[in-house]
Amino acid sequence: MKKTNTFQPKIGNEETAALPAIEYQGEIRVIEREEEISEACAYLASHPVIGFDTETRPSFRQGVTFRVSLLQLSTPERCYLFRLNRIPLAAPLLELLGNAKVRKVGADVAGDLRSLRQLRHFRDGGFVDLQAIAPDWGIEEKSLRKLSAIVLGKRVSKAQRLSNWEAAQLTDKQLLYAATDAWVCTEIYDKLQQTPRTGKK
Repeated sequence: MKKTNTFQPKIGNEETAALPAIEYQGEIRVIEREEEISEACAYLASHPVIGFDTETRPSFRQGVTFRVSLLQLSTPERCYLFRLNRIPLAAPLLELLGNAKVRKVGADVAGDLRSLRQLRHFRDGGFVDLQAIAPDWGIEEKSLRKLSAIVLGKRVSKAQRLSNWEAAQLTDKQLLYAATDAWVCTEIYDKLQQTPRTGKK
């Protein structure tokens, strides 16, 4: 039975900060060797819906930018973190990113795809942008943090966002942050799909 839509259009920073945190509870696998890519993509392609996100090393100097460092693709049970500063955007990944049968859910998908295309051009398929569909439920917020707060009633930490994603070894906090960012997109999406639309079409 579908639930009634009680989502608020907006939420303040203080109200968001007061919510309980949400963290990924599944297995996290870091992929930093090219020979590991195919098996990871085969697993992900067997799922109808996966979470999608990227991370880029922050630049604190004007005019200096870095290429995308990490691609996160997640199911509820397992999240793969592809270290694109160490491995190529190889054919199995391109096939998965273009597979329209596998729904890849993210926030600001266009921005992430633009970053990935700086590494290699590819055709995308099957992407769902939470920012684009949230207005159908009357939600006006765009950030993943605010979308999670409104839809799930949970707070996504942004503490690791500006950390070094090209570090020799990613910390446990970075791994958990990256996995949570991808996975929570599917949680938001699932909750929206179980709720009647009441906003603009």
